[in-house]
Amino acid sequence: MKTTFKILAATLLLVSCGSSNQNTKKQAENKPPADPTEYGNTITSDELKEMLYTYASDEFEGRETGEPGQKKAVNYLKEQYMKMGIPSPLSGDDYFQEVPLQKQKSPEAMLKVKGTSFEQFTDFLILGSSETETIDMSNIVYVGYGIDAENYSNYSGLDVKGKIVLAKSGEPKNADGTYVTTGTSEETKWSSGRGSLSSKRDAAKDNGAKALFYLEPALFERYANYFRAVAESGQAGRISLKSNDPSTLFMMINEDLAKALFANINDDDQPKNIASSVTLDIKSQSEQVESENVVAFIRGTEKPDEILVISAHLDHEGVKDGKVYNGADDDGSGTVAILEIAEAFKTAADNGDGPKRSILFLHVTGEEKGLLGSRHYSDNDPIFPLKNTVADLNIDMIGRTDPKRTGDRNYIYLIGSDKLSTELHNLSEEVNTKYTNIELDYTYNDENDPNRFYYRSDHYNFAKNNIPVIFYFNGTHDDYHQPTDTPDKIEYDLLENRTRLVFYTAWEVANRDARLIVDKAETESE
Repeated sequence: MKTTFKILAATLLLVSCGSSNQNTKKQAENKPPADPTEYGNTITSDELKEMLYTYASDEFEGRETGEPGQKKAVNYLKEQYMKMGIPSPLSGDDYFQEVPLQKQKSPEAMLKVKGTSFEQFTDFLILGSSETETIDMSNIVYVGYGIDAENYSNYSGLDVKGKIVLAKSGEPKNADGTYVTTGTSEETKWSSGRGSLSSKRDAAKDNGAKALFYLEPALFERYANYFRAVAESGQAGRISLKSNDPSTLFMMINEDLAKALFANINDDDQPKNIASSVTLDIKSQSEQVESENVVAFIRGTEKPDEILVISAHLDHEGVKDGKVYNGADDDGSGTVAILEIAEAFKTAADNGDGPKRSILFLHVTGEEKGLLGSRHYSDNDPIFPLKNTVADLNIDMIGRTDPKRTGDRNYIYLIGSDKLSTELHNLSEEVNTKYTNIELDYTYNDENDPNRFYYRSDHYNFAKNNIPVIFYFNGTHDDYHQPTDTPDKIEYDLLENRTRLVFYTAWEVANRDARLIVDKAETESE
């Protein structure tokens, strides 16, 4: 009897739900288009101010990644979403996407080449993060300068997957003194000192190398002294993100070690396999850091699998020399803006005006440590497939004015709006003209901007994956990254209007009939 009753009840529920869904669909078809200003007007300076005075208070201890103040911040954000009735895209009341971080410390390491021992800090340095492991190989691959460019590659025809590669500094030149890779005399990323470190490391990683031993005499001694001092102090270094993919071990070496591996390294540029017994024992000393992104989600009514991301970073600089770095503008302003935008969309959804596309409200950790939370989302663990992500609207500092800027204070810098999608840029302009009338300043959108702000906030981890972005930014000021960045200095009328601009832009992106067209996709990220 119980089973029969359950089946009957389920059948009646399905019929009821089907009828209800059909009625809702008919009502939606007959309903006039919603007026977004009805919901945009719920975004108010008073509410923004109330939240920011809490979020950027001394109680939150500057919200440094992995520290107690950051835990208070993420719990505050979770509480706000639960009060608004906006669910998590994860499960139940879990609003936290765990981000695997570590404080780097120089590992213990022992290296032998053909039975001869070499010393850490004297003969070699391990750069970046490393895991505890033993590497034992009977041959290495010499890759000359270690360059892998479109018109010149030391990796061509070589299988280096899972192997140790050896490279040297510099870059070949033509007879006229110009660089082979560019045909110009200007220094390139392959020969520009510190820039060459990351470029040659990435080339080795992209070709699947297990480890890169890199001879750079000019930098080795300077780096060796620094790393030795840090190791002897016992203090952990910078915080880094642990990748899901096997990392490529990156070691800078001196000339003695380089010649032990390949005696003719200074005279021979031709890549080749070399018999050389190498044993390396590494014991990681890095400290694990617990941190998390905060995520909330409103499901789309018609195109739920297409996702619009609205992002801001939740962290700041913490406490230094007993002073709290409150980070009211950076990025308390962006954080509370997202909360108000989320509330406006939730009110619309409750009134039957939910967005056609789904919206992910993404508060990322570790921005101040190197865009770590957003990089974890994009590179390690996207909650929704990146191919389904239509755009990222990123808010990082929108509560103040730039003292270097002249003209109307009612402005906002937009960065990246035209980099990947002409449609997004045009939509942004039209929305502003229709609803907010803010001066849109593209000063920092210039390709030659020396500040390179396009690469310095969380939107970039979406842009590098060819997802259209807009970065909303008021510029820097004297309180930038200072303990004086406090909520009493926020210009709340500007914060209100700028937040509404992001909301109206999000409304149009989420509700337009067609997905934004990416007409300027990049083939290679910078």
